[in-house]
Amino acid sequence: MVRQSGMLLPMSEISQPHDRLFKALLSTPETAGALLREYLPHEVVRLLAPEPPQLVEGSFVEENLRPYYSDRLFEVKTISGRSICFYVLIEHKSFEDGKAGWQIFRGISAFLEQKARENEKWRQLPAVLALLVYNGAQEWRIPNEFLALVDADEVLHPWLLNFRFPVVDLGPIPDRKLSGHARLRVGLMALKYGTRDLKAQMAALDRIVDALIEAPELLLPVLLYLLTTFHHMNEEQVRQVVRRVKPEEESAMMSEFARKILSKDRPEWVVAVAREMLSKDRPEWVVAVAREMLSEDRPEWMVAMMRQEGRQEGRQEEAASMLLKLMRRKFGQTPDWAIEKVSSAGLELIETWGENVLFANSVDEVFAL
Repeated sequence: MVRQSGMLLPMSEISQPHDRLFKALLSTPETAGALLREYLPHEVVRLLAPEPPQLVEGSFVEENLRPYYSDRLFEVKTISGRSICFYVLIEHKSFEDGKAGWQIFRGISAFLEQKARENEKWRQLPAVLALLVYNGAQEWRIPNEFLALVDADEVLHPWLLNFRFPVVDLGPIPDRKLSGHARLRVGLMALKYGTRDLKAQMAALDRIVDALIEAPELLLPVLLYLLTTFHHMNEEQVRQVVRRVKPEEESAMMSEFARKILSKDRPEWVVAVAREMLSKDRPEWVVAVAREMLSEDRPEWMVAMMRQEGRQEGRQEEAASMLLKLMRRKFGQTPDWAIEKVSSAGLELIETWGENVLFANSVDEVFAL
């Protein structure tokens, strides 16, 4: 279990963010090449041709294990003219797993079976090497070879199936030394702190933003990842990150977040917030809002509220309307003086009151906090 936003969530709730960032990170051949060249054994790296690796589409992780593992397979040419494949597996459990070698074996086996089916007249199969990336909070202490999983007398070891795999344990590696490649460094930094406690995450946030400035094209996937995995990250922190990395795109970027919320496939952080609202003894209006956030058929007032970040015109009027609707939902009939106060206020003040309404116990407290 992992604690997020004050509640305990099963690991399955946070698996997809790790998977999405990992795959977005390795979507460019240059970044994948940097990972391989920086973390594979030197004798293997010396064998590789200078061309970047080519992604082999598909996943070899079984559906029921995807909450815990993500994978990528790459094909690389060697200086001898042969091809070699690299099976990169990321384990995103919060603790080390002694069965990672078994999962690597299954992934490589599935790939080789696929190659054999594609060419029934094959005489030799491609060489496949594995690389394990681990971002758990506990230090990795498990042997990095398949034979460690086999119960056998030592005299039998030379005759048993075995392979070794390098393990990239992100935790002990200093942030600046995670990679010399800007894009890879920020992605690995985000993954490193995605399973850490609140104190470690907040201490690392500025360093992650500094790294993002060097790789601004990863701003959206990294931000979505941080929103899902970092404890209590709020809208103002998101805005501060955007302002530092892409200040000229703040409005467009926040609009993109609004679209993510409105999409059918809501990001896990939205679902987590809604579930947190339902997790305790809450007032009826909070329960109603939470259920509508989780509903596929959200009412028009909620769609409009979520869309207001993307509007360039009429935002003040829209914000005032949404605030009044929230107040009516929570407190019932809204007094005329409150309606007049909201209608004549500026956007910044309305947004402040919009935050206050979540914690206020009366209409008066909305404006007093």
